[in-house]
Amino acid sequence: MRVLLAGGGTAGHINPALAIAGYIKSKRPDTEFLFIGNQGGMEQRLVTQAGYNIKSIKISGFKRSFSPKSIAENIKTVGRTFSSSAASKKIISDFKPDICIGTGGYVSGPVVRTAAKMGIPCVIHEQNAYPGVTNKMLAKRVKTVMLAVEAAKKYFPDSNVVVTGNPVRSEILTANKEESLKKLGLDERPVVLSFGGSLGARKINEAVADLVARSGKDQRYQHIHAYGGYGEWFPQLVKEKGTDISACKNLDIRPYIDNMPECMAAADLVICRAGAITLSEIQAMGKPAILIPSPNVAENHQYHNAMALVNAGAAEIIEESELSGEALTKKVDQMLKSPDKLNKIGENSRKMAITNANERIYSVIKKVLGLV
Repeated sequence: MRVLLAGGGTAGHINPALAIAGYIKSKRPDTEFLFIGNQGGMEQRLVTQAGYNIKSIKISGFKRSFSPKSIAENIKTVGRTFSSSAASKKIISDFKPDICIGTGGYVSGPVVRTAAKMGIPCVIHEQNAYPGVTNKMLAKRVKTVMLAVEAAKKYFPDSNVVVTGNPVRSEILTANKEESLKKLGLDERPVVLSFGGSLGARKINEAVADLVARSGKDQRYQHIHAYGGYGEWFPQLVKEKGTDISACKNLDIRPYIDNMPECMAAADLVICRAGAITLSEIQAMGKPAILIPSPNVAENHQYHNAMALVNAGAAEIIEESELSGEALTKKVDQMLKSPDKLNKIGENSRKMAITNANERIYSVIKKVLGLV
């Protein structure tokens, strides 16, 4: 079997494609894979590191501003739309895939559209509760639209839709709280886990600094926080608030979290953005969360992702415009002093989890190819 995958721009589009490829490979080791990514995108590094071949096309999205710079970029985008379709056709013709799988991002548009025109069976996977423009445009051209959450169904009324969930790492599914607490050297006090992505989120760092500084003084909570690549100033900010992080054994403050399954398993409460894959992991573990959606993502995806949980009683939300150290600390205290309510939120979160997403996606692929 020959499988073509297209997706990129963010890890939220790339990692699902890699997870799908990995699962297919585990079931059919003789499968040949080819990824198509955007030239210069992070998919080049991530796909290569995972051991797969990748080809590049040049594509970009349209700017919504009418500034001279944006207009110039939009003219370039029109040209790239035509050139990327031609480049996609050449790659597809050479590879001769049995199926094409799109996981979102600008790059999946010309690839899936061209593959469908060439008569190749195509499917797409949408990770968010509010679908991206690319997937909405492709929906009528593909055999099946696979969704992460039920809430996205209404955006694809005329398409063949299947709810599969988002692929979740096996380490997330098997992590144990007691073992993780022991491994991390944590005790019976509540554990708060917070992070804002690999680069960090300034507003989250600024708000969390108040909570961390207080925990350093009263030792009420144990706190694991990742401040990200752009948050190297965080420890100094906490120090200015009266707490020396290095002197507090209940504070685990670092740039990155490389052992997320352990940290999340140990946590009683998670504070984070509302990226689709992160939320799927929180649901799989049944963790109560305070979600702070990023306002800087296309079509406000993260807000819609967060509200899918909030409406199900599976999380609390603080919008960034209302975020402050005082507001966050107050919300954390309210949640952690009510164990019954906290447990109920966690239970509701777990009920939303789809832990067999890889199997569901593979079943869709086999059905489209007539292998079942």
